[in-house]
Amino acid sequence: MFVLLASLILGACSSDDDNDSKASAYTETVQSETPTWQVDWSNNQDRPNWTEPDASNFENWTFAMVQIEEALQPYVSGDDMMAVFADDVLCGLARPAISVNGSQKVNTSFLMKIYNLQNGPAQFTATLQYYCKKLNHIFTLSEVVTVDTDLSLGIDEDYVPPFTEGSAKYPVVKTVSVESILSRAGITPSQGGMVGVFAGDECRGTAQLSATGATSLVVYGRTAGETLSLRYYDPEKGRLFTIADAVKL
Repeated sequence: MFVLLASLILGACSSDDDNDSKASAYTETVQSETPTWQVDWSNNQDRPNWTEPDASNFENWTFAMVQIEEALQPYVSGDDMMAVFADDVLCGLARPAISVNGSQKVNTSFLMKIYNLQNGPAQFTATLQYYCKKLNHIFTLSEVVTVDTDLSLGIDEDYVPPFTEGSAKYPVVKTVSVESILSRAGITPSQGGMVGVFAGDECRGTAQLSATGATSLVVYGRTAGETLSLRYYDPEKGRLFTIADAVKL
């Protein structure tokens, strides 16, 4: 909750090479608490009717440990499923792994076999689909997978596909430079500041300012051409800055 003490409209403008909207003005208000912005990943997709592939139909396979990225980890449940498709053929299916200590706690990783449609080792582009029951959301990504019984994926090193960039709810994804947007608006950022991109009050991406002064913000959109606002919270000043039309998808 914040108390509105003042609203200042300050002009600032410049052209942008990556086709973001021109930041023409911003509003500044007092805010006493750090905002808790986050993207709402909930959707309305039905549970898919995936079934375990018949191993006898395949000549080769590899083990894969697929981990869920941090933003989606709070929503993982035992009802989730991870599927791999190649040429529209289901060649891998798994549920969340169970902790090895016997606690039956649902893990945020999926241990699975990925089968190969061809004879012998092969590398192909597979479609990974993650169904999250709590979100009613199927996330889809295309990944290059090497299938070989002598190799594994995600065992010796983490394999964390960016499923949020394959969202059915937000199919348009763009990465923008936070500091360049603030600079065009005439705002000098403070260390530890927080930014969020919004369509109205719908959060479309958040980030904390990097100490190096090079903060990349991933923005999620429903359609190409959307124009979104950017909010910047300055903890040192206790101020919230809102830049209208700051990002164009």
